[in-house]
Amino acid sequence: MSEFSLLSPLLLGLLLLGPAAAQTAPAMPARVTGAPVVGPVLSLETLLPLLREAPGWRAADLTYRAAELSLQSARTRAGLTLSVGGSASAVKVPWDSGEWSASSAVTLSAALSVLPWSPALEAVRSAERALGAASTELRGARAALTLQLAQAYAGARSAAASLALAEAQAALAAQGLQVAQAQRAQNLLSQENLLDRQGAQEQAQAGVAQARRALEVAAGQLRRLLGRDVPLPTDPQAYAPLGAELLPAELRALAGAALNEADLLRRALVARPEVVRAQVGLSDAQIALEAARRAAGLPDVTASVQAGQLSDAQGRSGRTISAGLGVRSGVLSAQASLPLRDTGNIPNGVALNLSGTFTLLGRTEDQAVAQARLGAQQAALALDTARQAVELEVRTRLAELQNDQGALTALSTALTRAQTALDSARARLSAGLATPLEVRQAELGLLQARTTLNAALAQVTLAALALALATGQLDPLLLTPLPVFPPTVSPLPGGRS
Repeated sequence: MSEFSLLSPLLLGLLLLGPAAAQTAPAMPARVTGAPVVGPVLSLETLLPLLREAPGWRAADLTYRAAELSLQSARTRAGLTLSVGGSASAVKVPWDSGEWSASSAVTLSAALSVLPWSPALEAVRSAERALGAASTELRGARAALTLQLAQAYAGARSAAASLALAEAQAALAAQGLQVAQAQRAQNLLSQENLLDRQGAQEQAQAGVAQARRALEVAAGQLRRLLGRDVPLPTDPQAYAPLGAELLPAELRALAGAALNEADLLRRALVARPEVVRAQVGLSDAQIALEAARRAAGLPDVTASVQAGQLSDAQGRSGRTISAGLGVRSGVLSAQASLPLRDTGNIPNGVALNLSGTFTLLGRTEDQAVAQARLGAQQAALALDTARQAVELEVRTRLAELQNDQGALTALSTALTRAQTALDSARARLSAGLATPLEVRQAELGLLQARTTLNAALAQVTLAALALALATGQLDPLLLTPLPVFPPTVSPLPGGRS
C-alpha cells in the first residue's frame, strides 16, 4: 500500500460532497479590501518545491551528511594504515673514555584490524547502523516539514476565508445598523436596540481586524518554515483546495479503501525514526556487553616476530622486519627498519615473543560487564517505550482522521440547508414577504456553511497526512520536486536557485 492510499478515504468524502460543495452562492457585499484574483493561484503544489531550500530541510541534510562522514572516518581508521618515520641516536660507551657512535634509520609501519572483535571494526559497524538510523530520521524530518508546510498553507487559506467571512459579517452589520438608525429616526426602534446594532457592528469591525492579524500570522509561519517571504492573497478564491495535488491520478481510484489498524502499526514499527534509533541503541548496547565480557575473559596477549640483522656486539641493529598481533585489540601490525649508514656485517636472526598481562588486584572488568548489562537493559526499555509511543500516536491519528471524516456528512447537510434557506429567502423576497436584509443574512449563512465545510475538508486532508507521517509512509520526495521559483517568490539573498 502506497503512502497515498492513507488519503483515500478523503477522496470518498470529496466524491460524496462534490455536488454540494460545488453549489455557488450569490454575490456577497463588496469586499472592504482585497484585489481580484490576478495571475496564478497560490497552491501547496507551488510551495512544496521551495521546501527543499528551507532551513529545516537543509539542516536535516547536514545532519545526515555528518553521519556519512562519521562512517567514512570509521572505515578509514579500520583500514590499512601506512606510515613512515625516522630515528637518530648517538651512543658513547663508556661515557668518560669511549667514542661517540651515531646511527640513523628509516622506519616503515603498517597496521590493519583483522580480528572481528577489533574496536575499529566494531566502530565501523556501529557507524553503519547510525547511518541507517540517520537515513530514517532524514526521511522523517523531511516528511514532518512537508506536513508542517501543508498545515501552514491550510492555516493561510483558512485565515483568508475567515477574513472574507468577517468582512461579509461587517458589511451585513453595517447595513443592519443603517436600517436600525432609520427605524430609530421614525421612532420604530428603541435606543437600546439601536445600541445593540451599533455594538454588533463594532464587534464585526473588530473581527475584521482580528482576521487580518491572523492572516499576517499565517504569513509569518510560512516565512519561518520556508525561510523566505511568500505573498499571501486576501481573497480565498486565490487559494487552490488542499489535497488535490497530494495524490497521483492513478491512485484516485482507491477511494473508499479501508484502513487496517494492524497494518498501519506494523508499518510504523518498521519505519518510524524513533523506533529505528532505539533499535540501533539496543544493538550498540548488546555489542558493548559482548565486548565487556570478552575483555573480562580474554587476557591482553600480544604475539610478535622479528627477523633480520637483530643486533651486533655493540647492540646495534641493521635491516629488520617485524610483525605483531594483539589478541584483545585485534590489530595486525608490521614494521621495517632500514639504517641509513652501513652497520657492518651483522648476522641475521629471528626472534619470537609472546607477552601477556594479567591483572591480579584491582580488576575493573567485572564492573564493566555489570555496567554494560545495565546499559543493555536500559536500551531494551527505551525500545519498548518508543514502540508504545508510536502505537499510541498511530491509533490517535487514525481516530482523529475517522472523527474528522465523520463530521463531513453533517456539514454537507448544513451546506444544503443553508442553500435551501437562501433559495427560500429569495423566493419570499420576490413575493414581497421578506426584506433584502433577510436575503443578505441567508447569503451570510451560506458563506459560513461553505467556509466551515472547506475547513473540515482541509482538516481531513491534514489528518490523513498526519496519519501517513505517524506510520512513516509519507514520502516527502514524492511531494517536493526540485525547486522552480515562481516569479512572485524571490530566492534567498545570494542563495541558491
